[in-house]
Amino acid sequence: MAVGEGDGWAGLGWEGWRDHALVRDLLERGADPNVWSGGRPLHRAAVFGSPEVVAELARRVDDVDAQDEGRTALWDAVLSDRADNARVLAAAGADPWRPILAGWSPGRLSLAGPTPDLFRVPAGERGLTPAESAAATEGRRLTAALGDIHYEGTGLACVAGIGAAEAARRLGAEPYEDPELDELLEDLVSYDVDESLQIIGATDVPGGCVITQPWGYAPQMPGVQALLSAGTVCYGLYANPKSGNQGSVFRDGAGEGWDLHPGGGPYEGDSAEEVLAAYLYRHSAVAYSCAHVGLRPIDARAVVGPPDIWLKLPRGDYWH
Repeated sequence: MAVGEGDGWAGLGWEGWRDHALVRDLLERGADPNVWSGGRPLHRAAVFGSPEVVAELARRVDDVDAQDEGRTALWDAVLSDRADNARVLAAAGADPWRPILAGWSPGRLSLAGPTPDLFRVPAGERGLTPAESAAATEGRRLTAALGDIHYEGTGLACVAGIGAAEAARRLGAEPYEDPELDELLEDLVSYDVDESLQIIGATDVPGGCVITQPWGYAPQMPGVQALLSAGTVCYGLYANPKSGNQGSVFRDGAGEGWDLHPGGGPYEGDSAEEVLAAYLYRHSAVAYSCAHVGLRPIDARAVVGPPDIWLKLPRGDYWH
């Protein structure tokens, strides 16, 4: 592989960050340890690289705690659950207790993760609050309960405080029983989209209910969420196969947020609670959606089926 122009990292793919000999060779041939494609190599390696590559770069950078878009490499390692790389960075002098987002430091964030003993907590450094500890415990339980499920193309509405029967009443939906439903579930592409969008599932879970549609976005339509959220809160999710997870929040009939990114982040400007939730439910959009409104499903049935009841929405304009 030839070294390209500029920073010297041209052509290095994802797996290359785990190849210590290759990275060391590029560095010896002039690759810049402080610059990679507009970002920083150490941040890249902290997430995708091996501990040996992280150690090599940490020895060569100007500042092991240099920031890229407001984050240190140690923050990225902790956020990605790369405890191996986080230990290497701390040993190289990275500061686990430097605040990064909404008061969270890499060290404090690690207390909510799978390796709470990753760093020694210095005297005077506050740990997790009781509420944060409870959120972390529930995060581990919820993600384990849902497991690794396939939900691409699924629409959800997670509704706090009401059951499936009350959800049906609010929507004016009737129970739906049709022998063709099993065929629809097995061969979604052969059915009329407009007709099948009226069919939704509803399942009771601890804390409320989940409205689901394995093949479409109907539960997240504004009119559906507005009806469901009267006097409560609803988090909608559509796992768009083309553009990724799309989230929305309705409270007491009014939209509070649209085009959200459940399972992503955290982002600049997030609150302390949002940073913690983004960490606990990273890459787990369904769990994030449930947790946002306080639902506590014990398994994945409310999402993957079969639901407690199939319903058919009355025809109407649910977009305005």
